[in-house]
Amino acid sequence: MKHLLLIISIYCLSPMSSLWADNMKAFPQAEEGQKRYVIRLEKKDNEADFKVEIVIGKKVIIDRQNHYFFAGKIEPTNIPGWGFTRYVLPEFGPMIATLMAVDPTAERVERFISLMGEPYLVRYNSRLPVVVYAPEDAEVNYRIWSADESLSHVNAD
Repeated sequence: MKHLLLIISIYCLSPMSSLWADNMKAFPQAEEGQKRYVIRLEKKDNEADFKVEIVIGKKVIIDRQNHYFFAGKIEPTNIPGWGFTRYVLPEFGPMIATLMAVDPTAERVERFISLMGEPYLVRYNSRLPVVVYAPEDAEVNYRIWSADESLSHVNAD
């Protein structure tokens, strides 16, 4: 009986792995100086109610007082012949910081510093991976956003 369950499990899961492999054919390997990151999403009942936030940055040793971020822009690129989108950060721009005076003897800490600006949100789609190309020294993180089911009513002025 256990062998039968194992065979059925393998049979059921193998189409999913081949589906991922087929989808990845559209996404080329990373160019020199870049890495390819793949986010595979779980299936959800109403995927239109969700978004994926892509957060790219890197760890840097900084002071505790100032706020830091990197200049840079994630560029969505259409893959010709496939219609899929990949997200590319060609390079980090300069690191920018607030200019609060800091005690030169103050302890410095390692922190994750991300790109500046508004959150970079993409559509949630469990059938396709979210593929991000970023510099080799980057860290790519993501967060799932969801909409509340209830709507709030607004009256006209």
